[in-house]
Amino acid sequence: MTRTATITRKTRETDIACTLTLDGTGVASISTGLGFLDHMLTALAKHSRCDLELSCTGDLHIDDHHTAEDCALTLGQALDEALGDRANIARFSSAYAPLDESLARVVIDLSGRPFASVTIPFVRESLGTIATENITHFFQSFATTARTTLHVDLIRGDNDHHKAEACFKALAIALRQAVAVDDTAGMPSTKGTLT
Repeated sequence: MTRTATITRKTRETDIACTLTLDGTGVASISTGLGFLDHMLTALAKHSRCDLELSCTGDLHIDDHHTAEDCALTLGQALDEALGDRANIARFSSAYAPLDESLARVVIDLSGRPFASVTIPFVRESLGTIATENITHFFQSFATTARTTLHVDLIRGDNDHHKAEACFKALAIALRQAVAVDDTAGMPSTKGTLT
């Protein structure tokens, strides 16, 4: 079975197409109109070993918020759909990722219950054309539609670019482990369902 999902989302604010393949090789084709977000999503695909195609045309003449939020919502929905009933997956994972002086930790539970705790103390207001507050919001929005419990914590760091990238890479590694097929897991829940 191929664990792939294609999601389209069109509103007055954004027009997004996303295809996610969980059992890929890390190939990415990303075009959001926000260069730094493209960079982060490319890193996410590479280190999760998921294949990701995501294109977005957004109302960037207003600001970056709708684009960042809706890309996260669409990606989360694609993950949710690609996981199906979530049987035979590892479900839980944690990962650390450094980038030079920065160190991030991500803990994930593909529980079916959305929750996000994100602590990244940025200093700069923006990275490229994306506000740093929208990087935090990206993780929160992703967790909502992915129906995932997500904890993202920057442990240390000085450079804001490095902080963000370490967090995305830690998420990638945690995702790769959590979505891994485990044929002995059955439905990985004592209650018999992940909702």
